[in-house]
Amino acid sequence: MSTLESDVTDLWERYQNDEVDASAGDEYIDATLEAFLESLEDGDVRAAEKDDGEWVANEWVKQGILLNFGLRENQPFEYGGVDHYDVLPLRETKDLGARGTRNTPDGTTIRRGAYLGSDCIMMSPSFVNIGAHVGDGTLVDSCDTVGSCAQIGANVKLGANTLIGGVLEPVEDAPVIVEDNVSLGAGCRVTSGFVVRENSIVGENTLLTPRIPVYDLVEEEVIYGELPANRRAFTRFVQSSISDHDLFEGGAYKPAVVATDVETETLEATEREDTLRE
Repeated sequence: MSTLESDVTDLWERYQNDEVDASAGDEYIDATLEAFLESLEDGDVRAAEKDDGEWVANEWVKQGILLNFGLRENQPFEYGGVDHYDVLPLRETKDLGARGTRNTPDGTTIRRGAYLGSDCIMMSPSFVNIGAHVGDGTLVDSCDTVGSCAQIGANVKLGANTLIGGVLEPVEDAPVIVEDNVSLGAGCRVTSGFVVRENSIVGENTLLTPRIPVYDLVEEEVIYGELPANRRAFTRFVQSSISDHDLFEGGAYKPAVVATDVETETLEATEREDTLRE
């Protein structure tokens, strides 16, 4: 266990037992919180990491983020001539240019504790929240949100108006994961700890969440909470269990995600419909 991890874990236990006075101006608390945020911004610690092929939350990292909310006072800050109130200022961006990363003016917002790798691009307006980790060469397009603790891989394209949800609590839950070389079309939403595996292409306006089934036509199975690697995915609508209700003339339908091999041309419409009805 690193010194920072042990300090955060110790502080979390004291905080949970109401043994910490946040208003006392404790130098140890201030130094621990600041060192923790700097480690997140440097990419030295992450809210989740891959362990034997599966993504696992680093609980102590999420505890450190919660401590920064619980042990700091709300105060005024100024950003781009606009006053706002928060417990944290926005992230300094002077280090980004040195590694080829750029954030366009007039609306790119990076909260403290967020990491952006080399050669990233943030278009205006967009927002990256605390604990998020954005890999090298990734594009965060206009009107995108990358939620707290989300882990975005290298060479990812987040299409315009894409929402990557945040998962901060409970601390043991892994956040949203988008692995390397993924392309998400405009208007996509990925929420509730869903995992998008590497090299996948997701069509615009697709909702990926553990509550919506993924019909994987490659392995011929229905899965939840994950899009396998090397898939081309898009939204279709399948018959609902309430389709036979009198109120739904012509049947009721619910969304589903269909996944094909990324190297394969999109199935003909009739083939898709036949597959979904089997």
